[in-house]
Amino acid sequence: MGSIAKKGLQQYLLQLQHHPLRTKAITAGVLSAISDIVSQKLTGIQKLQLRRLLLKVLFGAVYLGPFGHFLHLILDKIFKGKKDSKTVAKKVLVEQLTSSPWNNLLFMLYYGLVVERRPWMHVKNKIKKDYPSVQYTSWTFWPVLGWINHQYVPLHLRVVFHSLVAFGWGIFLNLQARSVVLPKAK
Repeated sequence: MGSIAKKGLQQYLLQLQHHPLRTKAITAGVLSAISDIVSQKLTGIQKLQLRRLLLKVLFGAVYLGPFGHFLHLILDKIFKGKKDSKTVAKKVLVEQLTSSPWNNLLFMLYYGLVVERRPWMHVKNKIKKDYPSVQYTSWTFWPVLGWINHQYVPLHLRVVFHSLVAFGWGIFLNLQARSVVLPKAK
């Protein structure tokens, strides 16, 4: 069994090397799906909501994976691939002041308007109410992970590392973005 896992990892890394954007997009989509399945179960949803699941896969594969791919390439280009503490701190700061607020806001908009099909006023009020605490929590959690990512993880694996951690963050965001608590089925 260990050799099957090892071969799978080798194939994955080979795909990441030859088709980085596609592999990161698929990885983000798959991890978004798993995160949503866990979120649905944690909130008491008995029957898997396939539309919601597919929309979350779409968000991960079409937006999160590609966005992360290009963000890390741009940051490495701007900071010339340096990994000294001062440069890593700058990368984390740029990431936390730009992509972090944007990604959290975009997720809450997408979730409310597209996934839940809520009217604009409802989504706007939900964001006004919950976005500050979501972003604050993000800033207490992600900078440490960003530091680890930029300091120790090779460029080609940064989006994968981020996506793995985002699995848990996605559960948190799902729980925060939900507008209605669904009653448990009897």
